[in-house]
Parts: sequence; structure tokens; C-alpha cells
Amino acid sequence: MVSTGLAAALSQSQDVRTFKKGPDYIDPMWLSAASRHPCYNLDFNTMPEAELLRLFSSRAQGDISLIEANKGLYDGVALDGSDSNAALAKLLKAPVVLVIDTVGTTRGIAPLLMGYQAFDPEVNIAGVVLNKVGGPRHEAKLRAAVEAYTDIPVIGAIGKHVELEIGERHLGLTTPEEMGAFRAQIARIGEIVGGSVDLSQLRDIAASAPELAPALAPKASPRPDLKIGIARDTAFGFYYADDLEALEGAGAELVFFNTLKDQHLPEIDGLFIGGGFPETQMAKLEANASLRADIKAKIEAGLPTYAECGGLMYLCESLSWHGKTHQMVGVVKGDAVMNARPQGRGYTRMKSLDGIWEKGSEVLAHEFHYARVDNLPTDTKYAYEVLRGHGIDGKNDGVLAHNMLAGFCHLRNSEATPWAPHFVEFVRSKA
Repeated sequence: MVSTGLAAALSQSQDVRTFKKGPDYIDPMWLSAASRHPCYNLDFNTMPEAELLRLFSSRAQGDISLIEANKGLYDGVALDGSDSNAALAKLLKAPVVLVIDTVGTTRGIAPLLMGYQAFDPEVNIAGVVLNKVGGPRHEAKLRAAVEAYTDIPVIGAIGKHVELEIGERHLGLTTPEEMGAFRAQIARIGEIVGGSVDLSQLRDIAASAPELAPALAPKASPRPDLKIGIARDTAFGFYYADDLEALEGAGAELVFFNTLKDQHLPEIDGLFIGGGFPETQMAKLEANASLRADIKAKIEAGLPTYAECGGLMYLCESLSWHGKTHQMVGVVKGDAVMNARPQGRGYTRMKSLDGIWEKGSEVLAHEFHYARVDNLPTDTKYAYEVLRGHGIDGKNDGVLAHNMLAGFCHLRNSEATPWAPHFVEFVRSKA
């Protein structure tokens, strides 16, 4: 919420570009809405350093770029910190502003900040924002401790605000689209955070970052020669901005449709159904029987289709959650069941076996699903052997049927895993 508020506040007078460290779909939705530009993910797991640098420098074309970390500054999978937020800050030569939850803390903030500085002196900790401050007296004590023991400037103090408390659920924050008047909500978050942080100081900190090597101009997208339909609504919305751009760059026109309202698929050559929250919309998805029947008929007739996680669940025979079951598309001959605990969570490694992608290649992806698929036939054909992670059954992921690939793991288009142009070429080959 602090990052969203800063993006919203800064965007009132500047062209703000936002980025999110690591695999995440929901936080970028908030940042994108706040900045009014696409938010891009920077992830060591799917991209080497050189590719990360190119992605960042090519998209950081505004007046100021804001990168939201994931977890803490030094957190990551690798023990040596090579995939941490600190490592990304050093790679991009980006100064760091720490946001510290100050509940129950006064003088103790000093050794905390000193530890952050000492742990890796190469990280440029250029400022701190005091968050969830209890009041003026609490703020004064915190500021005095930081000033007495460290050289880190306090650039803001944010009090406790009900309006900054956004609902969470099993996959994280509620998406902006589910908040109703979310633009007004984001504007209000911007007012609170922007009024509590010295934006001039923040701009000075950003301006202290050295210039990166200029990015190569992106290749002009070819004239589209096919159309790919993409489900985008409150049930499905997990898409990486640069993946969609890669589809367009490969010659696809993207046609968005609403699974809750549209009675039929648009005129398309291929179909992409990403992740999301179909379980929260399953009654409405079932009620749209016309679209479900149309999707089933067209996939079984050979429509090239790629589905991830929530998309896989939607394509199953049924979806069950909280003791209720609703009928879904029925092209995947299994039943999706939501669980109380995650069934697969984290980075995955898979070996491609067959299907749309190259055979034998290693695919780096990620998964975060509470669902499982029951009652799949024993002769189900899979696209991947899971080397790390869970996938559908702990061993495999990616159900193959007709010209469809539907799995739990989320792919990220990259130089090592260029799934987007490969999918477009597959669609083109079937046209």
C-alpha cells in the first residue's frame, strides 16, 4: 500500500513507471492502476542478470521508476542472497528506501537499521519510511533514535489508517477490480501516503541513481496476422505485461473477453486463459452456460489453447469450494477442488515432454495454487515432467488434449523460455 500510494502521489506531477520484484500478479495490478502504466516483474528465477537489466532499462522510460520489493530487503531463495531484493538493488544501482513497521518499537529501530546497513555495505540504504506510527509522540521518539544512531534520513512517517488496510485471502491481496470504486480508493491511498512522505526527498533519492546503459530500441511489432482471445475479468486476470507484449511482438492481436458476461468467444485463432480467482466467481461462470459450451466445442474442434492455474480449473468438469460444486467447461476430464492449504507454492523447474514447447528443454516457472485436480483419467497426457515443485500431481503438469495445454505452473516469457512466440507460431501453424 505504501508503494501504491507513492506511485499514485508521484504520478500527479510525473510520469511514473513501476516494477515488482519476483513472481506476482496482484501487486502489479495495484501499481499499474496507481501509475497508469503497465507494471513489470523483475525475477532472477526466470531471467539472468543481463536480461533483467535490459527489461528494466527498456521500460524505465518515465521521469521516475519505483521498484517494489518482495518480503524483506535481504530475503530470497538463495542463501548467498544472489536472488534477493538487495541483489536487485545492486544490479540496478538503485538506492533503497526501507519501509519499517514500527508497531511496538521506539529506540529499537536503531539497531534494526544499523544491522541492515552492516549486513551488506554495498547496498545503498538512502532513506526510511516509518510505517504504522502510533502518533506524534511515537513518531518523535522514532525520529530521535534514527537520527542519534544512524545516518539514514527519515523521509516519512505514516500513521495507522483504516483506508490503507486492504483485504487479503488465500493468494494475497484483493485485486483492485474487486474493490468497486478502486480508482477513488487508490487516489485516497495516494493522498494519505503522499501527505505523509516527503516526496521531494524521495525524488532526490531517485535522482541519485546513476544512469544505466541505454536499452536497445524494441523491435517494431509486425502487422498482426492472427487473433488470440484472452480472458480478463474478476475471475481471470493474472498476466505479465511483457508476456502480453511478447504475444503482440510475435504478430498476434490480443482480443480480451469477459467469461462472466460474454455469451460467445470472439472471432479468434487462439485462446489464452490465465490465472485468477475462478472459485470466487464459480456460480457466475457456471451460469454463463453459452460461453462454456462455446469454449468446449471450439477447443475440441482444435482451437489452439493455453491455460494456466485458474484457467486450468475453469476448463475442468467442475470446481468445488466450501462444500459447493459448480459445473465448468469440461474439456479437461477432471474435477478441480479448492483446499484449505496450498497444494503447490514457489518456483518450479520442469522438463518439457511434448506439446507446444520444445521437447526436452528445461522450463523455469512458478506456482501458487490451493486447488488440486481429481479424477483425471490414467491415460492423461502431460506436457511436463516436474523436477522441482508440485504441478498437477507432484510429477507432471500441463494436461494435453486436442490443441490445448492446461497446467498449474505459470510461465514467464524470457530468452530461455520464449513461450509467447512459440505459442503464436503454434497458433499460426493450426490456422
